[in-house]
Amino acid sequence: MPSEADLVGQFDVSRMTANRALRELQSAGIIVRRAGSGSFIAEPKPIGHMIEIRNIAEEIRGRGHDYRARVIQNVEEKASAETAVLLEVPVGTKIFHSIIVHHEAEFPIQLEERFVLASAAPDYGTLDFTQLTPNEYLTRTAPLERVEHRVRAEMPDARTRGMLGLNEGEPVLRMTRRTWSNGRLVSHAWLSHPGTRFELSAAFSVDD
Repeated sequence: MPSEADLVGQFDVSRMTANRALRELQSAGIIVRRAGSGSFIAEPKPIGHMIEIRNIAEEIRGRGHDYRARVIQNVEEKASAETAVLLEVPVGTKIFHSIIVHHEAEFPIQLEERFVLASAAPDYGTLDFTQLTPNEYLTRTAPLERVEHRVRAEMPDARTRGMLGLNEGEPVLRMTRRTWSNGRLVSHAWLSHPGTRFELSAAFSVDD
């Protein structure tokens, strides 16, 4: 990028205006400023696309390993101020709250904490999720219309660390998944995976 002095001369503006313009471009992530070197166009940040909705039990068995689920809870609740926001419903709305640890060959591979709108999946709280997964049930009961994913690396709290059998200081990959069916938000799930034992990948075709 041109220097501040070059911008002042080229556009006939004050030094203060040129400096502010560069600072705002830096704040927006468009340029990178390096002391003693100047300003440079920033490299675009990579963005992962197309993370599929897959049944974790089938995924694990497809790798030739045994699958097992440990259900910590699957209860009916009234949406609190915090959980109502997650499902975009009024406080007091009937919801289900499940916590399940999915195991691959006896190793915990995913901690799933999920909030489900009861009116969209009325049998959810009575199901045995050691025999089928929430994904299987919801796919049949509330067919997917829209999906939203967000993935981040973070340090887990003590509860998550214990359920996933992690050492202190070991990170997790935490996916937030929201799904819609028939025009309404049906499920909000947090899926936490051991950062040193799990990776996310996708493959897709590109048009000419």
